[in-house]
Amino acid sequence: MRPVVSDAEEALVQEQLEQLHDHHADEHEEDIVSIALPAAEGEEDVFGLAGTSVDGTQWTVGDCEFRFPLQSISKVVTYALALEDNGRETTLRHVGVEPSGDPFHSITFDDEHQRPHNPMVNAGALVAAYLVHGDTADEKVARILERMRAFCGVGDLEVDQELLADQLASADRNLAISYLMRSLGMLTGDIEENLRVYLSMCSVRVTTCELSTLGATLANGGLNPLTGQRALSAAHVRDVVSVMMTCGMYDAVGEWATDVGIPAKSGVSGGIVAVMPGRLGLATFSPGLDEHGNSVRGQAVFRELSLRYGLHMFASPDQTRFGRLYRTGGPRLTRASPAV
Repeated sequence: MRPVVSDAEEALVQEQLEQLHDHHADEHEEDIVSIALPAAEGEEDVFGLAGTSVDGTQWTVGDCEFRFPLQSISKVVTYALALEDNGRETTLRHVGVEPSGDPFHSITFDDEHQRPHNPMVNAGALVAAYLVHGDTADEKVARILERMRAFCGVGDLEVDQELLADQLASADRNLAISYLMRSLGMLTGDIEENLRVYLSMCSVRVTTCELSTLGATLANGGLNPLTGQRALSAAHVRDVVSVMMTCGMYDAVGEWATDVGIPAKSGVSGGIVAVMPGRLGLATFSPGLDEHGNSVRGQAVFRELSLRYGLHMFASPDQTRFGRLYRTGGPRLTRASPAV
């Protein structure tokens, strides 16, 4: 039986999320190192926080209808489709599941197995795009985009062609990674067409609310809780969420796993999506980044959520107190203490 949220519980969670948003909205400016996308300059104050439960209940606070490019968060969906098209073992032969310990755009590989370290760094995502079935780049883009719509529960998600053109014009490093991988036998075929597949997915714009639905779909075993559409088989969901936990936050993943302990994936546009299996998906958007390329405000929100409400995956049951969302076998919710 899936957990069900009552009206009172829904209102309580909304109140708690509003407290979190208000607490962090005017903080952390001194920690921002960069705004990765030139188009986002002047949008430093945009800040959205959203959650979607596995029963379909949604909460939104702040700028949740603001559209931003997925960037590296799209790697989750590309990897999911690569797994479905090729199976776990074949996919693993081409792209590993180990944290690299290096920045997301590093030109480093798993030399022992002749493959990228994992699908959440650029090299691994390029191989994942290569593994997606399709006779042409356009066919691959269409298939991944359709799967992205299934995850987000939105039928009109599209590639931002202007943003894609900008990214293709400044893709020298990804081209270098691609050509090197082809020389090592990790890729074959038209490198530039494969790069276009990868960057097309990075150029899809979503809202924070839609992103939380993607998280909730993974939390719900691959079944979108809003539409009832299956986006991915449960067996592959396990692999995707596991890689998010170990590799999803670039080279800060060890700190994230220790401090927050929730499977997540970030993007340099400022988005973070997190998955609490069997419970809900959470998403934040704030474009100010730290030195690793992760959203500063987004990380702060998740750290407080994890610490205050015991959402760390290794928290003991008596530490888990983020409201009473789940009537069957789940944690009991308590009112949030004042923001500190």
